[in-house]
Amino acid sequence: MRFAPRLPVPEGAAPEAAAGLAAIAADPGRALIALDFDGTLAPIVSEPAAARPHPEVLPALRLLATSIGTLAIITGRPAQVAVELGGFDDIPGLIVIGQHGFERWEAGRLTSPPPPPEVTRARDRLPGILATAGPPDGIRVEDKGHALVVHTRQAADPQAALALLTGPLAEFAAEVGLDAKPGRLVIELRPDGVNKGAALTALIAERDPTAVLFAGDDLGDLPAFEAVRAARAAGRAGVTVCSVSDEVTALAAHADLVLDGPKEVAALLAALAEALASPPHRAR
Repeated sequence: MRFAPRLPVPEGAAPEAAAGLAAIAADPGRALIALDFDGTLAPIVSEPAAARPHPEVLPALRLLATSIGTLAIITGRPAQVAVELGGFDDIPGLIVIGQHGFERWEAGRLTSPPPPPEVTRARDRLPGILATAGPPDGIRVEDKGHALVVHTRQAADPQAALALLTGPLAEFAAEVGLDAKPGRLVIELRPDGVNKGAALTALIAERDPTAVLFAGDDLGDLPAFEAVRAARAAGRAGVTVCSVSDEVTALAAHADLVLDGPKEVAALLAALAEALASPPHRAR
């Protein structure tokens, strides 16, 4: 992937991508860059606790933090877990929004509301629902406190297991007052209206940026893409970036810029950081 000498616009990018990156470069102190974690900054691994950012990510984020007005991670993981796995605790000014918006980590402080009662009701009944659906071996339930996530990655046929559970879990979620959101070989049960789009929209309202970039990797990031498009309609510049893989490609059709996994996302961030760190864009 080749970049322009000072502005990191990959060849073949959509006009919206070029315009959005140019707007970030023109006024980085009023820009907002928000990034998903798994599949975007960190390669997908079979064991979630083993996830780590691509080696080029942290240096790029540290440099971006000196120029960008708002730098954020928006993830479905608990915020503190993302901070620890990502090694993000020493990046100045970084905001980590966890559990699709339930939690916020900033300057070493975590804020989070109590778990919703709908999740408590679902927690008690979910094992029975899964047993009735008859899933194959390898299904794992992750309890995030504010949400429940059913993983199929370790099943013999992960996609078939996901298809088998999608209908029953959607019906169950609706019954207990939750929403069932499919993701990368997962189905997450969480309160309706809690998603990365709502989290990004709230951050945009709080920070009032002139330009917004969001990068994600699967359909769980589509609401954040929609938030970027809404920001564009309101007069802000905006860029949506998809980190693609052989496993998930559906989000690419909705993106302004498509990159080949965390390696190319890291390269884009590094090129942007280097461009902003050199005159005339060095932070004051």
